[in-house]
Amino acid sequence: MENVKMEKVSGWEVARDLEGKKKTIWERMVPEWNHIKAAGGGIAVFFVLFFVGVWLAGNPFEATVRMPSKYVVEHGLLGNEWSIVWSVVLIAAFFEFMDASAGMGFGTALTPLLLVVGFDPKQIVPVVMIQQGAAGLVGAFLHREFENVEWKFSPMSETVKLWLIIAGTGVLFNVTAIVGVYKIFHIGKIWIKLYVALLLLMMGVTSLIQAKKERPYKPGKMVLWAALAGFNKGVGGGGYGPVVTIGGLLAGVPVKSMLAVTAISEGTVSTIAVLAWLAMLGSGVQIDYILLPSFMLATMFSAVAAPYMTRVFPEKAWKIVVPAYCLCLTVYAFYKIMPDIIKKLAGG
Repeated sequence: MENVKMEKVSGWEVARDLEGKKKTIWERMVPEWNHIKAAGGGIAVFFVLFFVGVWLAGNPFEATVRMPSKYVVEHGLLGNEWSIVWSVVLIAAFFEFMDASAGMGFGTALTPLLLVVGFDPKQIVPVVMIQQGAAGLVGAFLHREFENVEWKFSPMSETVKLWLIIAGTGVLFNVTAIVGVYKIFHIGKIWIKLYVALLLLMMGVTSLIQAKKERPYKPGKMVLWAALAGFNKGVGGGGYGPVVTIGGLLAGVPVKSMLAVTAISEGTVSTIAVLAWLAMLGSGVQIDYILLPSFMLATMFSAVAAPYMTRVFPEKAWKIVVPAYCLCLTVYAFYKIMPDIIKKLAGG
Protein backbone atom coordinates (compact mmCIF):
# COMPACT_ATOMS: atom_id res chain seq x y z
CA MET A 1 0.00 0.00 0.00
CA GLU A 2 2.88 2.34 0.82
CA ASN A 3 4.44 1.77 -2.60
CA VAL A 4 1.18 2.67 -4.32
CA LYS A 5 0.91 5.87 -2.27
CA MET A 6 4.48 6.92 -3.07
CA GLU A 7 3.89 6.28 -6.76
CA LYS A 8 0.87 8.61 -6.72
CA VAL A 9 2.96 11.54 -5.46
CA SER A 10 6.26 10.74 -7.17
CA GLY A 11 5.96 13.53 -9.76
CA TRP A 12 7.47 11.45 -12.55
CA GLU A 13 4.44 9.30 -13.40
CA VAL A 14 3.20 12.00 -15.77
CA ALA A 15 6.06 11.35 -18.24
CA ARG A 16 5.46 7.60 -18.08
CA ASP A 17 1.72 8.09 -18.65
CA LEU A 18 2.41 10.37 -21.63
CA GLU A 19 4.55 7.70 -23.31
CA GLY A 20 1.82 5.15 -22.61
CA LYS A 21 -0.85 7.38 -24.15
CA LYS A 22 1.21 8.77 -27.06
CA LYS A 23 3.45 5.90 -28.00
CA THR A 24 5.29 7.34 -31.02
CA ILE A 25 7.73 10.22 -31.34
CA TRP A 26 5.49 11.88 -33.89
CA GLU A 27 2.45 11.82 -31.59
CA ARG A 28 4.44 13.51 -28.83
CA MET A 29 5.97 15.99 -31.27
CA VAL A 30 2.69 17.57 -32.41
CA PRO A 31 2.28 20.61 -30.09
CA GLU A 32 -0.90 21.51 -28.25
CA TRP A 33 -2.09 25.07 -27.69
CA ASN A 34 -0.84 25.18 -24.08
CA HIS A 35 2.62 24.10 -25.32
CA ILE A 36 2.73 27.00 -27.79
CA LYS A 37 1.69 29.49 -25.09
CA ALA A 38 4.31 28.14 -22.69
CA ALA A 39 7.04 28.35 -25.33
CA GLY A 40 6.06 31.93 -26.16
CA GLY A 41 6.22 32.89 -22.49
CA GLY A 42 9.71 31.39 -22.17
CA ILE A 43 10.99 33.27 -25.21
CA ALA A 44 9.50 36.52 -23.86
CA VAL A 45 11.39 36.13 -20.56
CA PHE A 46 14.74 35.78 -22.32
CA PHE A 47 13.90 38.63 -24.70
CA VAL A 48 13.51 40.94 -21.69
CA LEU A 49 16.68 39.57 -20.09
CA PHE A 50 18.60 40.25 -23.31
CA PHE A 51 17.89 43.97 -22.95
CA VAL A 52 18.82 43.84 -19.27
CA GLY A 53 22.10 42.25 -20.38
CA VAL A 54 22.70 45.02 -22.91
CA TRP A 55 22.25 47.61 -20.14
CA LEU A 56 24.58 45.84 -17.70
CA ALA A 57 27.22 45.24 -20.40
CA GLY A 58 27.47 49.02 -20.73
CA ASN A 59 28.93 49.15 -17.18
CA PRO A 60 26.31 51.42 -15.56
CA PHE A 61 27.71 50.95 -12.03
CA GLU A 62 31.07 51.55 -10.37
CA ALA A 63 31.52 47.82 -9.70
CA THR A 64 30.87 46.89 -13.36
CA VAL A 65 34.01 47.37 -15.45
CA ARG A 66 35.47 46.16 -18.73
CA MET A 67 38.26 43.82 -17.70
CA PRO A 68 41.34 43.77 -19.97
CA SER A 69 41.28 40.01 -20.52
CA LYS A 70 43.22 38.51 -23.40
CA TYR A 71 40.15 38.19 -25.65
CA VAL A 72 38.92 41.72 -24.91
CA VAL A 73 42.30 43.30 -25.65
CA GLU A 74 42.92 41.30 -28.83
CA HIS A 75 39.47 42.16 -30.25
CA GLY A 76 39.45 45.82 -29.26
CA LEU A 77 36.53 45.52 -26.85
CA LEU A 78 37.93 47.77 -24.11
CA GLY A 79 35.63 50.56 -22.97
CA ASN A 80 31.99 50.62 -21.94
CA GLU A 81 30.29 49.72 -25.22
CA TRP A 82 28.27 46.49 -25.25
CA SER A 83 28.91 43.96 -27.98
CA ILE A 84 27.48 40.64 -29.18
CA VAL A 85 30.20 38.02 -29.56
CA TRP A 86 28.63 35.91 -32.30
CA SER A 87 31.00 32.98 -31.90
CA VAL A 88 29.95 32.80 -28.24
CA VAL A 89 26.27 32.99 -29.26
CA LEU A 90 26.57 29.97 -31.56
CA ILE A 91 28.57 27.87 -29.12
CA ALA A 92 26.41 28.87 -26.14
CA ALA A 93 23.21 28.04 -28.07
CA PHE A 94 24.46 24.49 -28.68
CA PHE A 95 25.59 23.91 -25.11
CA GLU A 96 22.39 25.42 -23.69
CA PHE A 97 20.28 23.09 -25.84
CA MET A 98 22.27 20.12 -24.59
CA ASP A 99 22.21 21.44 -21.03
CA ALA A 100 18.43 21.86 -21.00
CA SER A 101 17.78 18.53 -22.74
CA ALA A 102 20.50 16.34 -21.18
CA GLY A 103 20.84 18.11 -17.82
CA MET A 104 24.44 19.29 -18.26
CA GLY A 105 26.91 21.06 -20.47
CA PHE A 106 26.45 24.81 -20.38
CA GLY A 107 28.71 26.00 -17.57
CA THR A 108 30.64 22.74 -17.49
CA ALA A 109 31.77 22.88 -21.13
CA LEU A 110 31.49 26.59 -21.86
CA THR A 111 33.45 27.84 -18.84
CA PRO A 112 36.73 26.03 -19.63
CA LEU A 113 36.32 26.86 -23.33
CA LEU A 114 35.91 30.58 -22.66
CA LEU A 115 38.83 30.52 -20.21
CA VAL A 116 41.02 28.96 -22.92
CA VAL A 117 39.80 31.52 -25.49
CA GLY A 118 40.98 34.30 -23.20
CA PHE A 119 38.11 35.56 -21.05
CA ASP A 120 38.57 36.23 -17.33
CA PRO A 121 36.67 34.08 -14.77
CA LYS A 122 34.88 37.22 -13.54
CA GLN A 123 33.62 37.77 -17.10
CA ILE A 124 32.32 34.21 -17.24
CA VAL A 125 31.22 32.82 -13.87
CA PRO A 126 28.77 35.57 -12.77
CA VAL A 127 27.18 35.66 -16.23
CA VAL A 128 26.89 31.85 -16.30
CA MET A 129 25.13 32.08 -12.93
CA ILE A 130 22.63 34.63 -14.28
CA GLN A 131 21.99 32.60 -17.43
CA GLN A 132 21.62 29.32 -15.57
CA GLY A 133 19.37 30.90 -12.97
CA ALA A 134 16.96 32.13 -15.63
CA ALA A 135 17.24 29.05 -17.85
CA GLY A 136 16.76 26.66 -14.93
CA LEU A 137 13.64 28.31 -13.54
CA VAL A 138 12.05 28.79 -16.97
CA GLY A 139 13.06 25.23 -17.85
CA ALA A 140 11.33 23.86 -14.73
CA PHE A 141 8.11 25.58 -15.84
CA LEU A 142 8.43 24.26 -19.40
CA HIS A 143 9.21 20.70 -18.28
CA ARG A 144 5.94 20.75 -16.35
CA GLU A 145 3.97 22.21 -19.26
CA PHE A 146 5.48 19.64 -21.65
CA GLU A 147 4.57 16.78 -19.26
CA ASN A 148 8.08 15.66 -18.34
CA VAL A 149 7.46 16.21 -14.62
CA GLU A 150 4.86 17.21 -12.10
CA TRP A 151 5.46 19.55 -9.15
CA LYS A 152 3.05 18.73 -6.29
CA PHE A 153 3.13 20.51 -2.94
CA SER A 154 0.11 18.92 -1.24
CA PRO A 155 0.88 16.12 -0.77
CA MET A 156 4.52 16.89 -1.54
CA SER A 157 5.81 14.90 -4.50
CA GLU A 158 9.22 13.22 -4.59
CA THR A 159 10.29 15.69 -7.29
CA VAL A 160 9.65 18.66 -4.98
CA LYS A 161 11.44 16.91 -2.10
CA LEU A 162 14.45 16.30 -4.35
CA TRP A 163 14.45 19.93 -5.44
CA LEU A 164 14.50 21.13 -1.81
CA ILE A 165 17.29 18.69 -0.86
CA ILE A 166 19.45 19.49 -3.88
CA ALA A 167 18.87 23.24 -3.91
CA GLY A 168 19.22 23.73 -0.15
CA THR A 169 22.48 21.79 0.10
CA GLY A 170 23.76 23.24 -3.17
CA VAL A 171 23.19 26.84 -2.10
CA LEU A 172 25.21 26.36 1.10
CA PHE A 173 28.24 24.87 -0.65
CA ASN A 174 27.92 27.18 -3.65
CA VAL A 175 28.14 30.38 -1.60
CA THR A 176 31.01 28.88 0.42
CA ALA A 177 32.94 28.16 -2.78
CA ILE A 178 32.31 31.60 -4.29
CA VAL A 179 33.52 33.47 -1.21
CA GLY A 180 36.45 31.11 -0.64
CA VAL A 181 37.74 30.98 -4.21
CA TYR A 182 37.13 34.54 -5.42
CA LYS A 183 37.23 36.62 -2.24
CA ILE A 184 39.64 34.90 0.16
CA PHE A 185 42.03 32.50 -1.61
CA HIS A 186 42.11 33.92 -5.20
CA ILE A 187 42.84 30.55 -6.81
CA GLY A 188 44.45 30.74 -10.28
CA LYS A 189 42.46 30.15 -13.47
CA ILE A 190 44.53 27.12 -14.47
CA TRP A 191 43.55 25.20 -11.32
CA ILE A 192 39.88 26.08 -11.73
CA LYS A 193 40.02 24.61 -15.24
CA LEU A 194 41.77 21.47 -14.01
CA TYR A 195 39.25 21.00 -11.21
CA VAL A 196 36.28 21.18 -13.59
CA ALA A 197 37.93 18.71 -15.99
CA LEU A 198 38.68 16.20 -13.23
CA LEU A 199 35.08 16.48 -12.12
CA LEU A 200 33.89 15.59 -15.60
CA LEU A 201 36.21 12.58 -15.68
CA MET A 202 34.79 11.31 -12.39
CA MET A 203 31.19 11.70 -13.54
CA GLY A 204 31.97 10.10 -16.90
CA VAL A 205 33.23 6.96 -15.17
CA THR A 206 30.22 7.00 -12.85
CA SER A 207 27.87 7.25 -15.81
CA LEU A 208 29.40 4.10 -17.31
CA ILE A 209 28.55 2.20 -14.14
CA GLN A 210 25.01 3.59 -14.19
CA ALA A 211 24.49 2.47 -17.78
CA LYS A 212 24.89 -1.16 -16.70
CA LYS A 213 22.72 -1.12 -13.57
CA GLU A 214 19.18 -0.38 -12.49
CA ARG A 215 19.16 1.46 -9.17
CA PRO A 216 16.47 1.49 -6.47
CA TYR A 217 15.16 4.93 -5.52
CA LYS A 218 17.28 6.32 -2.63
CA PRO A 219 16.81 10.10 -2.28
CA GLY A 220 19.22 10.34 0.68
CA LYS A 221 22.14 9.91 -1.72
CA MET A 222 21.36 13.29 -3.24
CA VAL A 223 22.73 15.21 -0.23
CA LEU A 224 26.31 14.25 -1.12
CA TRP A 225 25.83 14.87 -4.83
CA ALA A 226 24.14 18.22 -4.15
CA ALA A 227 26.99 19.36 -1.89
CA LEU A 228 29.63 18.47 -4.47
CA ALA A 229 27.62 20.04 -7.29
CA GLY A 230 27.05 23.29 -5.39
CA PHE A 231 30.75 23.61 -4.62
CA ASN A 232 31.65 22.96 -8.26
CA LYS A 233 29.17 25.58 -9.44
CA GLY A 234 30.72 28.18 -7.18
CA VAL A 235 34.29 27.35 -8.21
CA GLY A 236 33.93 27.45 -11.98
CA GLY A 237 30.34 28.19 -12.95
CA GLY A 238 30.01 24.62 -14.24
CA GLY A 239 30.21 21.04 -13.06
CA TYR A 240 26.74 21.23 -11.52
CA GLY A 241 24.58 19.48 -14.09
CA PRO A 242 26.71 16.33 -14.53
CA VAL A 243 26.93 15.68 -10.79
CA VAL A 244 23.24 16.30 -10.05
CA THR A 245 21.88 14.57 -13.13
CA ILE A 246 24.09 11.47 -13.03
CA GLY A 247 23.77 11.44 -9.23
CA GLY A 248 19.99 11.43 -9.61
CA LEU A 249 20.14 8.48 -11.98
CA LEU A 250 22.31 6.65 -9.44
CA ALA A 251 19.65 7.47 -6.83
CA GLY A 252 17.03 5.77 -9.02
CA VAL A 253 15.16 8.79 -10.43
CA PRO A 254 13.73 8.36 -13.99
CA VAL A 255 15.72 10.33 -16.57
CA LYS A 256 13.09 12.79 -17.80
CA SER A 257 12.03 13.87 -14.34
CA MET A 258 15.64 14.08 -13.18
CA LEU A 259 16.36 16.51 -16.01
CA ALA A 260 13.51 18.70 -14.75
CA VAL A 261 14.70 18.44 -11.13
CA THR A 262 18.21 19.41 -12.26
CA ALA A 263 16.79 22.43 -14.10
CA ILE A 264 14.86 23.82 -11.13
CA SER A 265 17.67 23.02 -8.67
CA GLU A 266 20.33 24.65 -10.83
CA GLY A 267 18.05 27.62 -11.40
CA THR A 268 17.60 28.04 -7.64
CA VAL A 269 21.29 27.63 -6.77
CA SER A 270 22.40 29.94 -9.59
CA THR A 271 19.94 32.64 -8.55
CA ILE A 272 21.26 32.58 -4.97
CA ALA A 273 24.81 32.60 -6.37
CA VAL A 274 24.01 35.79 -8.31
CA LEU A 275 22.89 37.40 -5.06
CA ALA A 276 26.18 36.30 -3.44
CA TRP A 277 28.16 37.94 -6.25
CA LEU A 278 26.13 41.14 -5.91
CA ALA A 279 26.74 41.16 -2.15
CA MET A 280 30.51 41.02 -2.77
CA LEU A 281 30.42 44.05 -5.08
CA GLY A 282 30.38 46.36 -2.09
CA SER A 283 33.66 44.90 -0.83
CA GLY A 284 35.75 45.59 -3.91
CA VAL A 285 34.90 42.62 -6.17
CA GLN A 286 34.20 43.73 -9.75
CA ILE A 287 32.19 42.06 -12.54
CA ASP A 288 32.26 42.41 -16.32
CA TYR A 289 28.93 41.65 -18.04
CA ILE A 290 30.29 41.76 -21.59
CA LEU A 291 29.08 38.20 -22.31
CA LEU A 292 25.57 38.59 -20.88
CA PRO A 293 23.83 39.82 -24.08
CA SER A 294 25.42 36.99 -26.07
CA PHE A 295 24.35 34.40 -23.49
CA MET A 296 20.75 35.59 -23.38
CA LEU A 297 20.49 35.69 -27.16
CA ALA A 298 21.80 32.12 -27.30
CA THR A 299 19.36 30.99 -24.61
CA MET A 300 16.26 32.57 -26.10
CA PHE A 301 15.27 29.59 -28.26
CA SER A 302 17.55 26.77 -27.10
CA ALA A 303 16.20 26.78 -23.54
CA VAL A 304 12.65 26.52 -24.88
CA ALA A 305 13.23 23.88 -27.56
CA ALA A 306 15.22 21.50 -25.34
CA PRO A 307 12.49 20.59 -22.78
CA TYR A 308 10.19 19.89 -25.70
CA MET A 309 12.72 17.46 -27.15
CA THR A 310 12.86 15.78 -23.75
CA ARG A 311 9.11 15.24 -24.09
CA VAL A 312 9.35 13.96 -27.65
CA PHE A 313 12.06 11.30 -27.35
CA PRO A 314 11.42 8.22 -25.18
CA GLU A 315 12.88 7.59 -21.72
CA LYS A 316 15.10 4.78 -22.97
CA ALA A 317 16.77 7.12 -25.48
CA TRP A 318 17.70 9.62 -22.76
CA LYS A 319 19.22 6.82 -20.67
CA ILE A 320 21.81 6.52 -23.45
CA VAL A 321 22.12 10.19 -24.42
CA VAL A 322 22.76 11.57 -20.91
CA PRO A 323 25.77 9.41 -19.90
CA ALA A 324 27.17 9.46 -23.44
CA TYR A 325 27.09 13.24 -23.49
CA CYS A 326 28.79 13.36 -20.09
CA LEU A 327 31.68 11.33 -21.52
CA CYS A 328 31.90 13.62 -24.56
CA LEU A 329 32.20 16.61 -22.23
CA THR A 330 35.03 14.84 -20.40
CA VAL A 331 37.05 14.35 -23.57
CA TYR A 332 36.34 17.90 -24.71
CA ALA A 333 37.37 19.49 -21.40
CA PHE A 334 40.70 17.67 -21.22
CA TYR A 335 41.44 18.44 -24.87
CA LYS A 336 41.04 22.14 -24.11
CA ILE A 337 43.04 22.37 -20.91
CA MET A 338 45.90 19.85 -21.26
CA PRO A 339 48.26 22.18 -23.20
CA ASP A 340 48.02 24.79 -20.42
CA ILE A 341 48.42 22.18 -17.71
CA ILE A 342 51.55 20.72 -19.33
CA LYS A 343 53.02 24.22 -19.75
CA LYS A 344 52.30 25.07 -16.10
CA LEU A 345 53.86 21.86 -14.80
CA ALA A 346 56.92 22.48 -16.97
CA GLY A 347 57.38 25.87 -15.30
CA GLY A 348 55.96 27.94 -18.15
